Amino acid sequence: MVEEAPLVPARAGQSAIGVEEAGGLLFVAGGNTGKAFVYDAATGEDVAVLTLTTGATFVNDVVVTRRAAFFTDSVNPVLYRVDRETLEVGVLPLNGDLVHVAGFNVDGIDARPDGATLVLVQSNTGRLFTADAETGATQGIELATGEAVPAGDGILLHGRTLYVVQNRLNRATEVRLSGDLATGTVVGRTANAAFDVPSTIARFGSRLYAVNARFGTANAGTAAYPVVGFPRP
Repeated sequence: MVEEAPLVPARAGQSAIGVEEAGGLLFVAGGNTGKAFVYDAATGEDVAVLTLTTGATFVNDVVVTRRAAFFTDSVNPVLYRVDRETLEVGVLPLNGDLVHVAGFNVDGIDARPDGATLVLVQSNTGRLFTADAETGATQGIELATGEAVPAGDGILLHGRTLYVVQNRLNRATEVRLSGDLATGTVVGRTANAAFDVPSTIARFGSRLYAVNARFGTANAGTAAYPVVGFPRP
């Protein structure tokens, strides 16, 4: 039996929404706290608490590139950039094709290996976008036959394949992208009886793993939040 213990125990005034490890550090999106939390990935010890913004916000997800960690804000049309060496915080306004509308906007984020191009999902519209990591310029990824991925949450970019978790729809959608990321085709949708509002996705070997957020579940503080593994399509 595998023994489980929290790496970072729950603490008042902190939240953990999106999480990514890089270079021995754990970068954590802090939801409506407007903060990012950085921990030692081996010990769970505090490294930094970074204020990304104040006021209405929901810092939702994070991707770490060679130079920086980029955090999405589902309430505001910006990304937050945290330099990996200095942990200096910058704000990158999103512009171009992405139109910020009422509701929960940009959610999941990933990046090409060189870190120059980011990939975003706008949850309320179901649209996918690329974003320039330096300028914030966005370009829509046009899906064939008018497809969309509403309720898009966590995303995973693997080569030219993008996996999108659609939380309240309880499925993971596979999108095959063009080389320039300008277009894409939905090639599969995976449902699983164990999905209960999955919110993020990761790859390990030949399998994918989705974390159940279980939004609206009774006794949320004591409920179980299983990770569901399934073969990569």
